[in-house]
Amino acid sequence: MGKIQYYTEEGLNRLRAELHELKTRGRQEMAHAIAEARDKGDLSENAEYDAAKEAQGLHEAKISKLDEVLSNARLLDESSIDASVVSVLSKVKIKNKKTNSEITYTLVAEEEADLKLGKISVGSPIGKGLLGKRVGEMAEIKVPAGLLEFEVIEISR
Repeated sequence: MGKIQYYTEEGLNRLRAELHELKTRGRQEMAHAIAEARDKGDLSENAEYDAAKEAQGLHEAKISKLDEVLSNARLLDESSIDASVVSVLSKVKIKNKKTNSEITYTLVAEEEADLKLGKISVGSPIGKGLLGKRVGEMAEIKVPAGLLEFEVIEISR
């Protein structure tokens, strides 16, 4: 049994759509590639066939992994989130004490993380360091580059 992960409705729908795509069009493409390679002759010396079969195995492994993720996925009830502490789905404005720069992140499940959109995983060093903090509290977070100090400025949903 995998680890339970909480997702937004948008995140869950995206995972379900990806799984559907892999099981339908993705499997059809794999079967087509294998059939094409098979038609090219002797299978014992057919590298294209071997590659297509290997790709199919990797594709099925991806489907299996996504099936497991979805079986352990739970929809997060956003109305039950306590906005006074940092938790999953909190939007947190933090200030880097060294540079005085401010940045806002939304803490999300691992699979929903997207730094370009300001969504960081609760499992990331910064995400872990911010969990449970309140406005005004400091978070010291170890990252590969050293120790970062952040002050929690604002928490919202």
